[in-house]
Order: sequence, then structure tokens, then C-alpha cells
Amino acid sequence: MKKKGLWLSLALTFSLALAGCNSDSNSASNNNNKEDQGGSKGHEKLEIFSWWTGAGEEDGLKALIKLFQEKYPDIPVENAAVAGGAGTNAKAVLASRMQGNDPPATFQVHGGAELNEGWVAAGKMEPLNDLYEKEGWMDKFPKSLIDMVSKDGKIYSVPVNIHRGNVLWYNKKIFAENGLQPPKTFDEFFQVAEKLKAKGITPLALGDKEPWTATHIFETVLLGTLGTEDYKKLWTGELSFDDPKVKEAVNTFKKMLNYVNEDHSSRNWQDAAQLVGKGEAAMNIMGDWVKGYFVNDLKLKVNEDFGYVPTPNTEGKFMVITDTFGLPKGVKNPEDVKKFLSVLGSVEGQDTFNPLKGSIPARIDADLSKYDEYGKQTIQDFKTAELAPSLAHGSAAPEGFVTKVNQAVNIFVTQKDAKTFIDTLVSASSELKK
Repeated sequence: MKKKGLWLSLALTFSLALAGCNSDSNSASNNNNKEDQGGSKGHEKLEIFSWWTGAGEEDGLKALIKLFQEKYPDIPVENAAVAGGAGTNAKAVLASRMQGNDPPATFQVHGGAELNEGWVAAGKMEPLNDLYEKEGWMDKFPKSLIDMVSKDGKIYSVPVNIHRGNVLWYNKKIFAENGLQPPKTFDEFFQVAEKLKAKGITPLALGDKEPWTATHIFETVLLGTLGTEDYKKLWTGELSFDDPKVKEAVNTFKKMLNYVNEDHSSRNWQDAAQLVGKGEAAMNIMGDWVKGYFVNDLKLKVNEDFGYVPTPNTEGKFMVITDTFGLPKGVKNPEDVKKFLSVLGSVEGQDTFNPLKGSIPARIDADLSKYDEYGKQTIQDFKTAELAPSLAHGSAAPEGFVTKVNQAVNIFVTQKDAKTFIDTLVSASSELKK
């Protein structure tokens, strides 16, 4: 593809794309809330670009910036977070700036296709192999994770966290009062949902004001129906989207939508999670940034007010979402950027950020004492589970495909036309590498 065509495609898809680990769509932009620390002459301002402005994520980012400023007080920092549902606004701004050769010092990007088929393929990122070697990181991050931020043998970003996408959160009180156990299979899910619905309780909270949240549920159904290996084959073209198992997953997803709140289209992910946190709905399928929201914002207690299990049929599987930061080409302060990345990738940096974010550290040698019961369990699960890349959050497939899937899911949630949905997925899969 010629560079001009590539940039037009990137600008379009990044402006439309939706991603996880998401900011509150009602949050005010942080652009007027600078994290400046008066610096000495000779240092450019270190502009850290993300969409972390919501509960938990903003706390984690600010703590990470504070840690960096304690170590490097002479380097001025700007928290250039851009608010907007699921990073939509941030990605549009980033695409415009990158196209105009005005990159931020470093920016949030998901490991996997979003990084490698987007910015790396466009020739806009510097490799970081030297930083990994200098910091001794090659055996401190799992190889599978390093592979997610690498292309053609070169490493292009530093993971700050791991989120698990396939989590079903539930209100402990509702389940206890109704004598229910959290569902581990699809059959159990529908049995529980029927019992809750019969008692006038919303079984499944959904907030798909931004359609990525419904895509998030769909990807967990795909994983639970296909298994890890066949799920991965979807993204390489080895398995077609009109495969009988995919059709089965679509019909299961369709059935699940019969149990969601009627006002789902007017809510974002926090609003949906809040329904569960406040006892107005029983379950929510979402990544573990929800835990950060429950604990930090709603002041709920793990395994007292809310519980968690893997989404139906995905026990022993781990839908991986990783937020990473890299070094864009053309920045004026590459050495300062590397200093920030070194802090971000350190044990101290990861253990400062992740307990607040709700995620677990990307490093394998983190201090377990810093994490709550959920964090400890998830750290262990990550070591032993079958890992699967997230579609909804940019790791499994290129942005162009993710955007088309989000659009198709948005229509499907309303119309529930399985044949049209599958036909659209088949057509959109031309975006995938064969």
C-alpha cells in the first residue's frame, strides 16, 4: 500500500476505532490539567498521550507520572490524556498528529495488531531492543507478551499492564439472596438468567453507547465456543466466519442479548458496571478495569460486594489486553522518553500503576503483596492459562476490521439478524492477513 493511502486508512480507522481499558465518555479532557513540573533548560516537555481519564485508570497514570517526576525532577511532564468514549477521540487526535509529523513523546497503544499493523507498519515507531537489553527485560516479560509488541524481530513498545477480558462480574448479594451460583457454562448462564428475569432482576448489564462493549461480550462467546486454538485461527484466515462454530457463537450471543437492560444503548461501560455494583443488575461481562472502577470509584470490596468468574466456557483461558507505550519516530527528546519507559517497565513502576488501574503487572517478578485477592489470583491464572488476543481491544486484528465488526455488532444488537451479521463478518474478514 502506498504511504498516502495507508495514512488515509489509518486516520479513518483510528478516528473510528474503539478500544478497551477505557475512559469515561463523560469525563472532561485532561488537556487543561497539566502535570507540569517546571524543568531545567535543555529538556523538552515529556508529553504522555493516552485516553486514561476515568476512575482507576487516571489514578494509576497520575501515580506513575508522580513516580517518574520523583526520579527525574528536571524533566517537565505533561499528562496529555484525551477524554472520550473508549479512546475514540484520543485515537483521532493521535492519527492527525502522527500524520502531521507532530508525535507526542509517547502514547498508549495496545500490543498486537493495533501496534504492529498500525504504527509499526506505517514506519512511525523506533525499535527498543537496546532499552530491553539495557534494562535486562528479556526474561522479565513473558515471551508471548514480548511477541505481541514485536515485528520482524524488533521490539517496539513496553507493556505497562495485563488486563483480562473474559471476566463475568456479579453482585454477591443478589446471588446469595436468590440461592444462585455464578455460571461457568453457557447452559448455566441461561438457567441463572431465567431465574433472575422471573424475579424482575436484570440478569446482564450492558452499556453499548460505544459498541465495543457488545463486541467485548461477543469475543468472549467466540472464545468459549471455539476454544483458544480455533479462536486464534479466525485472525489468520484459517477458520472462516461462516464456520458452524461461529454461527453457534452468534446464536448464543443473540440469546444472551435477551437478558440485558433496556436502556443499554444510552449507557457506557461504567454505567453498566454501576448497575451491578448498586444491585440493580446481577451480572456484567467486561475486562478487569471494572475492578478498578468498583474499588476506587464505588468503594466496593472484592469478594464481599462483588464476585468474579471467567466468562462462560472460558475457564483456563485468558483474553489478553495489554496497554503499552513506545518511542515514536521524530520526537525531540528520545532519551527522556526512554527514561520514562524505563520507569514504566520497572517493578516499582508496574506496582505503582496496576493496583490502582485494576490490572496486573506485565512483569513476572512483581511484588504480590501490592495486589488484592483478585490481583493475586489473576497473576497466577496468567502464568498457567491459555492466552488469547482480544478482538475488541485491538490485539487480534487490524483496526479496519475491528471498526467494521463494531459497526456490525451495533446493528446486530438492535436487529438480531444472525445471517446478515455473519455475512458482514465474512465480508469484513478481507481486512485480515491470509
